[in-house]
Amino acid sequence: MSDTTQTDPVQTVSDQPEPAAKTVDGLYLVDGSGFIFRAFHAIPPLTRSDGTPVNAVMGFTNMLMKLLADHHAEAVAVIFDSKRLNFRNEFYADYKAHRPEPPEELKPQFGIIREAVEAFCVPSIELEGYEADDLIATYARLAREQGRQVTIVSSDKDLMQLVTDGVAMLDPMKNKVIGFEEVFEKFGVTPDKVVDVQALAGDPVDNVPGVPGIGIKTAAQLIGEYGDLETLLERAGEIKQPKRRQALIDNAELARVSKRLVQLDDQAPVPTPLDDLKVREPDHEKLLNFLRQQGFRSIITRVENEIRADGRLVDGAAAPSGSTPTSASATALPTSAPEVRASARFDGKGTYELVQTVEALDRWIAAAHAAGTVAVDTETDSLHACSCKMVGISLAVEQGAACYIPVGHVGPDGVPAEGSLDLAPSDAPPQLPVEEVVARLKPLLEDPAILKVGHNLKFDIQVFGGHGIRLAPIDDTMLISYVLETGLHGHGMDELSKLHCDYTPITYDQVTGTGKSRVTFDRVALDKATEYAAEDADVTLRLYQALKPRLVPERLTTLYETIERPLVPIIADMEAEGILVDCDVLKELSKDLASRLAELEIEIHRVAGHTFNVGSPKQLGDVLFGEMGLQGGKKGKTGAYSTDSATLEPLAEQGHDIVQKVLDWRQFSKLKSTYTDSLQQQIDAKTGRVHTSFSLAITTTGRLSSNDPNLQNIPIRTEEGRKIRRAFIAKPGHTLLSVDYSQIELRLVAEMAGIEALKHAFREGIDIHAMTASQVFGVPLDQMTGDIRRKAKAINFGIIYGISGFGLGRQLGISAGEANSFIKTYLERFSELAAFMDKTKEFCRKNGYVTTLFGRRCHIQGIAERNPARRQFAERQAINAPIQGTAADIIKRAMVRIPSALEAAGLTGRMLLQVHDELIFEVPEAEAAETSEVVRRVMEGAASLGVPLVAEAGTGHSWADAH
Repeated sequence: MSDTTQTDPVQTVSDQPEPAAKTVDGLYLVDGSGFIFRAFHAIPPLTRSDGTPVNAVMGFTNMLMKLLADHHAEAVAVIFDSKRLNFRNEFYADYKAHRPEPPEELKPQFGIIREAVEAFCVPSIELEGYEADDLIATYARLAREQGRQVTIVSSDKDLMQLVTDGVAMLDPMKNKVIGFEEVFEKFGVTPDKVVDVQALAGDPVDNVPGVPGIGIKTAAQLIGEYGDLETLLERAGEIKQPKRRQALIDNAELARVSKRLVQLDDQAPVPTPLDDLKVREPDHEKLLNFLRQQGFRSIITRVENEIRADGRLVDGAAAPSGSTPTSASATALPTSAPEVRASARFDGKGTYELVQTVEALDRWIAAAHAAGTVAVDTETDSLHACSCKMVGISLAVEQGAACYIPVGHVGPDGVPAEGSLDLAPSDAPPQLPVEEVVARLKPLLEDPAILKVGHNLKFDIQVFGGHGIRLAPIDDTMLISYVLETGLHGHGMDELSKLHCDYTPITYDQVTGTGKSRVTFDRVALDKATEYAAEDADVTLRLYQALKPRLVPERLTTLYETIERPLVPIIADMEAEGILVDCDVLKELSKDLASRLAELEIEIHRVAGHTFNVGSPKQLGDVLFGEMGLQGGKKGKTGAYSTDSATLEPLAEQGHDIVQKVLDWRQFSKLKSTYTDSLQQQIDAKTGRVHTSFSLAITTTGRLSSNDPNLQNIPIRTEEGRKIRRAFIAKPGHTLLSVDYSQIELRLVAEMAGIEALKHAFREGIDIHAMTASQVFGVPLDQMTGDIRRKAKAINFGIIYGISGFGLGRQLGISAGEANSFIKTYLERFSELAAFMDKTKEFCRKNGYVTTLFGRRCHIQGIAERNPARRQFAERQAINAPIQGTAADIIKRAMVRIPSALEAAGLTGRMLLQVHDELIFEVPEAEAAETSEVVRRVMEGAASLGVPLVAEAGTGHSWADAH
């Protein structure tokens, strides 16, 4: 029997001088179950003193330590499978039915490994009825919606379908990052097609049936040729090889079921909010106690050495977090403006000062005036700018010279911090009152001769605005980075610090903790708060000095200074204003949807002859195809019928009323859970308004992105979507004004491609779709039918998004061959468009980016790929990005000009929302007509083109009425 007092095997490996695989800061999702089995098989048998096997625990512990040390994650979670059965077993009983039991030596280690995760203060997450992979998929989606980078710590092939821009995998045992290239090497297709290949090839380990006789290589060839699984199955009769053709025809339903088995569910109801996954410092004594219980002596030594190096180990015990005091002595301040340095690299952090006296504050204000540029950052007790409390302010006037001014810290019982509290050294004077600090800083922060630099200043502008300070003039390092390198990486401060300063800053969670141990920033010890907050200002100033000088030589100054930078305070005002929501309308709509769902269930049960769970695919399939005998149902080895939309929609079209009611039930159920219920929870209790947040540096094209809540994705083409928009209303005496650009992307296609026929049509106000139909199909305008115009409209909008013949044919209900003929005729008739597309692709291949009419660079990944599927996807992006990006630039130019235009006209309306090509305002009823005219005039004059820009306006009490 071995003893764990020997050298840890994994530690021996990890000590080799191999650099960590290159990843990025962001969210790290650890496949806990996969980690456990790999650790168990990698480490020789080990037991602790009581005979309990712990080799997997040791391997897991070492891997987790190495991950946290090498990659400096901003957020992390370890995800475990809850139990063998999950929702997939409901429609395929044999899923994973034949997997062997875990080895007896491994079973007692599962619980200990969860203890290990807890000891590191890392969230451990599992959910009944879902696999770990589903939770990973869901968290990855949630993080990407916030613009965060995601690293999935696993080598599991089933997770490779999640790899995309901003989502990579990391194999910790091979120290290898898995991205597009690695996924393509394994599957022969891009990540978005992995599930189609897996559906065909099957997986004997998980008992996924697939199609007999088809393996990964053949599956990849088929998907590469036909594009996706459904297209392949629909066209299986075209396949030349008889056996392969028959196998696909006979097992089409089996392939569809297989796809459902391997497709990860990214809509799982995650038990722990994404914001609770932030990395926090472990309780070192708790961690050491756990390691001592296991007998991991070499790991204990490593941890103690790290704690000792940080000065937190006293007589073999970990000192309390935050016990190291920060010197309160005054930092040496510059007496003149610092010279801008070419490098922002940290040669030494310098000394950061905790400002607690008026004299010290005045010295820093004088230094900022002398420097002419000051980096500014605020600390608050929450991330909701419209409702948070200011806790402190940090300033930096040159590299290494920064301070923190606390104004809202409290003691453990919520008592304002004084010198006697543990939050500060016992002989320190009290923190300054917020009113006095604001009064002294206001002249500096509003001084037009002093440049204020920040990172994501939109937030700080709102915080200062709550105290009567209008921060100006400004520069924002997040937006400078975004303008310089859109599409190349994220633009968070920590990521940019590592990229440009070769320095990893202290993370927010290192000072506030996470989960149940998290505290708000007003309860952070003043020494730790100073180190964190002053460093943020210091890093921001270094980034500014590294990035701002690049704008002129890279010809991006105008884009930044006339579009991106002046938009910041405007967006801040829009977020602070919010939009009024009638909660009663949402409640009534939720109630109505619940009633309609109940009625539909009654009708469905009546036709079926008995009650059953309409939401259960297996029960529904048994009723429709087993009991009622509807045609089209296929029951294979799964023991269940397919009830997806592709199966049910044709039956509904044939007149089967029960099927249509099932489809309606599904639609209403999704609307209720996704919109009417959740929006009620996002109404601010004080204002009665929804305050969405606009992300300014997320998209590749320059578009704004709305989140928390996302108001850009509310359905508009359905009656239910319009009902949801009726909940967004104007305050008494006011009306909502909606103004949006008409066909702006088609107008830009005509302009940028130089299509004279389309430009002429737009100038003359001719129906563009009717004109296109006349040109392509040879039908005179006075003989135009609605059906022909509809086809032309589909081609007009489809072409700029790279629609295929198959996609267009499906949309129009015609064959792919006929659709391809339409596309060919279109490009022949409008040859300028074909030339524009070719020229754009060639430019992108040469430079790696495309540009908008206003000089924005949209970097496109994969444009030079050898793989046709990946290259063609990048080419479609390259063609669309200049068009969509120019549209984004134009509406941003309008947004920058509208507030001053309204003020000049003596109008008091407020801009509330931007939804792609639409702007929403709240205006006094008496000013509605004049405001509409001013806004339309500004929007239509936002760019001077060879085609007219047309803005259409509408007003009403609700958003639905106005649009």
